Amino acid sequence: MSDIIFILTVALLFGGMVLYSFGFAAFVFSALPADVAGPLLRKAFPHFYAFVAVTALVAAGLAGPDNELAASLMLMIALTTVLTRQLLMPAINRATDTQARARFKVLHSFSVLMTLSHIAAAGFVLTQWV
Repeated sequence: MSDIIFILTVALLFGGMVLYSFGFAAFVFSALPADVAGPLLRKAFPHFYAFVAVTALVAAGLAGPDNELAASLMLMIALTTVLTRQLLMPAINRATDTQARARFKVLHSFSVLMTLSHIAAAGFVLTQWV
């Protein structure tokens, strides 16, 4: 039973990250003017990162002793998400606020790569344990 809960938790994490990254964020920018979409996403990102960190941490706890790789990957997602939320996101916001476009592009690209790596790691875990 705990294996099923683990898989469902990882699937929730994977699906939530994909939906937010490729669905919600893209929709907001296509449906709203940039001066409205940007502040809306700025308010949404802390909640997204909290969801990812907590869900990954729960999945790490559910992985069990026979799934050390899965537990390690989920823990890596949780820890790097906390760092992204606490350090990278404020730096991106400062770059936006000060109109430091080049800095924003670099930081935003790094955050996108982090999210894509999290999606890939969760997807890998799903393919190994489903």
